[in-house]
Amino acid sequence: MISKTMKAILHALSYGNIELESSRRMADLKQLDAMRIFVKKLDARVYNGEHEVPVRLYFPTEEAMQAGIVEGNTFPILLFFHGGGWVTESVENYDRVCARMAQVTAHIVVSVEYRLAPEHKFPVPLEDCYAAAKALYTNQLILNTDPEKITIIGDSAGGNLTAAVCLMARDKGEFTPRRQILIYPALGNCYTEESPYRSVQENGCDYLLTSVKMEDYLKLYQSSAEDRQNPYFAPILEKDLRNLPETLILTAEYDPLRDEGEVYGRKLHAAGNHVEVHRIYGAFHGFFALGIKFLHVQESFKYINRFLNKSYEKILQ
Repeated sequence: MISKTMKAILHALSYGNIELESSRRMADLKQLDAMRIFVKKLDARVYNGEHEVPVRLYFPTEEAMQAGIVEGNTFPILLFFHGGGWVTESVENYDRVCARMAQVTAHIVVSVEYRLAPEHKFPVPLEDCYAAAKALYTNQLILNTDPEKITIIGDSAGGNLTAAVCLMARDKGEFTPRRQILIYPALGNCYTEESPYRSVQENGCDYLLTSVKMEDYLKLYQSSAEDRQNPYFAPILEKDLRNLPETLILTAEYDPLRDEGEVYGRKLHAAGNHVEVHRIYGAFHGFFALGIKFLHVQESFKYINRFLNKSYEKILQ
């Protein structure tokens, strides 16, 4: 339950449309973080055609760094796509999040610097992410990889890109993701009063991420109005959800995106996929970027680690 005082504060902060440059400057303030987590890191690149896509590798331990790059060894990997409405944020801004993720999950984390809208509209960010995934799954990166030990993960817009990359991988057949983790993913194409999801109406005004801002993000991301009917733009529109990876979906109680994430989980399950969906009660959109001391973050990693461990156990059986 949220107190009246907190509701008043949230309401005051949840206003207006997206002003792109100020939103980017605000996001970049994260680079001044005095609480950075220091782990072994390595910057590399993959290619989407002629374009270099920077990636940053986070190693939980010295052993993981050696095992990850020494021939004949493999280490479990999380391929991460950051959030930010397809228009803000960066690998640098998510540095602490990815370093913490590497430590808490004991995985190498590969964070992708995909190009942002509106300078690079749909499908360019998706294609950058797909190129990074293809390079990792086909062992074209500096890491020695076992596709069975790779998980694609993303939050918010990054959750959208994760779902879309997995759909595209299934359709193209160039590699096969084993599992995906979607953290409060943006999967829909409408956040007006016409949205079919109750959470858009209930949580779309007073909880930081608003329905107005989501519509702004979609407009900045789309190349044309027709994109909104493309399942790679809005994965929840995909009619055939068979043969997709094992999936973990985490949603936040006070998030306009809550219901579409949970509906997507039910659709995946109905199509015969293994799916877990967990709602983080009391949480707002964006909570995953908070510190590990926050209970909602701890709860999320409990679900993530349990999901990963259960999946690896199946491989060994």
